[in-house]
Amino acid sequence: MEPNRDRIFTRTKRKANLTAILRKSWYHLRLSVRHPTRVPTWDAIVLTAASPEQAQLYDWQLKRAKRMGRIASSTVTLAVPDPDGQRIGSGAATLNAIHALAQHYEKVTPFENGASCEHSAVSLIGEKHILLLHAGGDSKRVPWANPMGKVFLPLPYLASDDPDGPVPLLFDHILAIASCARQAFKSEGGIFTMTGDVLPCFDASSLILPPDVSSIITVPITLDIAANHGVVVASKPEILEESYTVSLVDNLLQKPSVEELVTTQAILDDGRALLDTGIIAVRGNAWVELVKLASSCQPLISELLNSKKEMSLYEDLVAAWVPAKHDWLRHRPLGEALVCKLGKQRMFSYCAYDLLFLHFGTSSEVLDHLSAADSALVGRRHLCSIPATTVSDIAATAVVLSCKIADGVSIGEDSLIYDSSILGGIQIGSQSIVVGINIPEDSDRTIDNSVKFKLPDRHCLWEVPLVGCTERVIVFCGIHDNPKNPLTKDGRFCGKPWEKVMLDLGIEENDLWSSTGGQENCLWNAKLFPILSYLEMLSVGMWLMGLSDGKNQYFLPLWRNSQRVSLEELHRSIDFSKMCIGSSNHQADLAAGIAKACINYGMLGRNLSQLCEEILQKEIAGVEICKEFLALCPKLIEQNSKILPKSRAYQVQVDLLRACAEETKACELEHKVWAAVADETASAVRYGFREHLLDSSGGKSALACGKTSHDGSMDHSFRSRTVKVELPVRVDFVGGWSDTPPWSLERAGCVLNMALSLEGSLPIGTIVETTNSSGVLISDDSGNEAPIEELTSITPPFDGNDPFRLVKSALLVTGIIHENILVSKGLRIQTWANVPRGSGLGTSSILAAAVVKGLLQIVDGDDSNENVARLVLVLEQLMGTGGGWQDQIGGLYPGIKFTASYPGIPLRLQVFPLVASPQLISELQQRLLVVFTGQVRLAHQVLQKVVLRYLRRDYLLVSSIKRLTELAKIGREALMNCDVDKLGEIMLETWRLHQELDPYCSNEYVDKLFAFADPYCSGYKLVGAGGGGFALLLAKDATCAKELRSMLEKNPEFDSVIYNWSVY
Repeated sequence: MEPNRDRIFTRTKRKANLTAILRKSWYHLRLSVRHPTRVPTWDAIVLTAASPEQAQLYDWQLKRAKRMGRIASSTVTLAVPDPDGQRIGSGAATLNAIHALAQHYEKVTPFENGASCEHSAVSLIGEKHILLLHAGGDSKRVPWANPMGKVFLPLPYLASDDPDGPVPLLFDHILAIASCARQAFKSEGGIFTMTGDVLPCFDASSLILPPDVSSIITVPITLDIAANHGVVVASKPEILEESYTVSLVDNLLQKPSVEELVTTQAILDDGRALLDTGIIAVRGNAWVELVKLASSCQPLISELLNSKKEMSLYEDLVAAWVPAKHDWLRHRPLGEALVCKLGKQRMFSYCAYDLLFLHFGTSSEVLDHLSAADSALVGRRHLCSIPATTVSDIAATAVVLSCKIADGVSIGEDSLIYDSSILGGIQIGSQSIVVGINIPEDSDRTIDNSVKFKLPDRHCLWEVPLVGCTERVIVFCGIHDNPKNPLTKDGRFCGKPWEKVMLDLGIEENDLWSSTGGQENCLWNAKLFPILSYLEMLSVGMWLMGLSDGKNQYFLPLWRNSQRVSLEELHRSIDFSKMCIGSSNHQADLAAGIAKACINYGMLGRNLSQLCEEILQKEIAGVEICKEFLALCPKLIEQNSKILPKSRAYQVQVDLLRACAEETKACELEHKVWAAVADETASAVRYGFREHLLDSSGGKSALACGKTSHDGSMDHSFRSRTVKVELPVRVDFVGGWSDTPPWSLERAGCVLNMALSLEGSLPIGTIVETTNSSGVLISDDSGNEAPIEELTSITPPFDGNDPFRLVKSALLVTGIIHENILVSKGLRIQTWANVPRGSGLGTSSILAAAVVKGLLQIVDGDDSNENVARLVLVLEQLMGTGGGWQDQIGGLYPGIKFTASYPGIPLRLQVFPLVASPQLISELQQRLLVVFTGQVRLAHQVLQKVVLRYLRRDYLLVSSIKRLTELAKIGREALMNCDVDKLGEIMLETWRLHQELDPYCSNEYVDKLFAFADPYCSGYKLVGAGGGGFALLLAKDATCAKELRSMLEKNPEFDSVIYNWSVY
């Protein structure tokens, strides 16, 4: 790349929208997991671990992430411990992890005999895309996260987006950010390395990685912060954009002084320096060279183990890619080998100016990130059982996650309580952290039956299961205690200097530390924590925290004579298996309690399918729990039959049957789910409509036709006549899905759409004419023809391949085929739709509206647009295609309109035509391209999946459709103000939400089309449910529209047709 030396290397730090970045990243993660062939995901995700035992825990967490839809099923997951549990440094751990991954692939895909290790490793993983997280270490500054691993600490950002899902972890958010970075590697293999204690919040979808080199992600920071971190010295930028720059790395500094920053020219023009975020990407040839080095790294690692030295990733390994560091590196462990193997490659800096560097290095930082974040971002109550406010004192700002809280508990403000069961009489102070505490209910209170445990402000409390120990050890310290600080250098315990702690408690230094250890005395190696009965540990804990004045004579000998362990010993002796089983059972019990309450007391508003996934982690016991819930369903349905939709009740039973492994019964009941949706839709259109819909002998068709004789029968002596109905197509800007039953039967819907003529004509129509012979003759524009003599033969369900099921359904919903309607006359019905099949322009519904309107006009029925729209809603349920009301509204009512629906019986529709100014119409016609993509789609396939998720009360789907209705209102206002650019933004968000609803609403061809059009457009989307058909491309201006049209018409890669259109 040619360096650009004419631009000043400076930017103003902008405040990134943390919520927007995370939501976009999570959307991308879900998309890549659900449709990895369309949105590429990582081939492998690898975590480094400090020991084989910790690696087993990480394997359990990785399997959990796959089960919960955080990682694609096709992705290889691996946890790699440091050899022999001995620390080798993050650089050597990187090589060891790559080597272990190559060995894993070798087992799956053996290489050719005689191939060298280097060649084999390169052939196995040289073209793979790897995400590597450094998650080993002992987490001394966040000791309560030590058992779980700091990367798996709870971080309830966006937890309210999925209230029935698991508590989001730091790991989950890292996966979300990293998923967006995958695109930067394109077809080249490579590795993306991150640290497990940092959440780098930035839009990684715009990440640029130069080919065949390594890159380090940086962000400008002030010099006082730079003095405590790694700093990158970069040359003038070679790529300079508004939100990022790409530059060659000239030097690397570690915790530099201001003088060193000045000397090395590390200070930017705005007075800041570039922070090393810990994110390193290696791509193409540079990745191949790194793989070669890793394939032969075992002798090098053995050398490190023997010398008891470490090789850092951020100081040593990356220095090999920076020539200015080579002389220094040669004197470091394995430095000569690094320079020899990697020294020919170079490193670039990608500076992300809006990156938020959220470090979780200390307990206080964790609480700060929870309390300082936007209140809407942090889920403060998630999957927990908490008492009423009149029998407990839980601060509104406290974060309670996956917990069972009893009556009589007090929790102070800004505290974090996670994965715990807290009994009455427990008081937890403010700004405290409690993790994994499970106080037994039937404990033998041998000391004092009335004792209550108190945790002071700014303290941590957690439990650790130890190998070979029946009791879980209770551990505690102050939030700001640094376990690494020596006794003589500001060492503290529970916020107090060690000298005061020992003086107050009567403890001697030799009680805590051995004189032969050879280590500096500090909290990390102090034998503080006794192994006693649970209640004794709680009582001794309060004494050690200084809350039991005057009781040294009792507690000191009890503590001194007990077996005690240090934080260091705890770290080496954690029973990870017991911890995983205990946490899994705790989560299952919570989910079971929530599900049972939902069935016993509620209206099935929770996602029971998702809760059952957690319950089933108890395996045999979980199935039995689900069977108990299934047995409760008939009583629930009976009690709430008047207000609980049958479709929802049936779906709950289907989900419970599947949880009980009764697949056959579940499949049988599924038919009732869809039949109930059709029944509920028909009932919402007209009172009693469902009862008379299939009645071929009664005289009830007045429901549709409205014209009756005195005796209640239809006046069927209509004269010979011919009716022609022509209608436009519709394009929807936003709001689709909120019009679809059962959503529109239970919640308000809002849609913004527009009626169009194509190529100067109305493309959809029908001719209905009377004949002197009985029966009905149906024909279409494809040459199909069907004479029907026996009208009573027209009954659902219809064959999905029947080309005339639409017209037959129209005859049913209008009541035309009742015996007293067509006696001496017959009908000839012709239909046409001059648009490509699977267009997404609402063709099927609009054609149905045309036929229904024509039939009603023939018999002088109620052919008002509102009546026709509602009848088409029922017609689509009869056909088995489903669908909402927006298509027929879009074709029946002219121009641009905002339509709202209000649930109830009957369903109420209100159409608000937009009086579009000539300026708005002119701008739309100049900027909006209506393009047929050439991809055929079928809304029915997408629709069933979306409706199923709604019936399950999938909250991600519910919140997405809610947002679509909000956007429809915003879009209406934008068009009224002639703000076409705002409409473009709305179209982009709408398209993102549609993919959230179903990732298969797009495909690789459509993605490629939109990527091609993106530089010219302010917005784009597929019309309708998606999956193919027509696209709307809203250009930035008329000039861009002309250029884009010309380029699309000339580009042979796109089999697209651009239609001329006008507002009808």
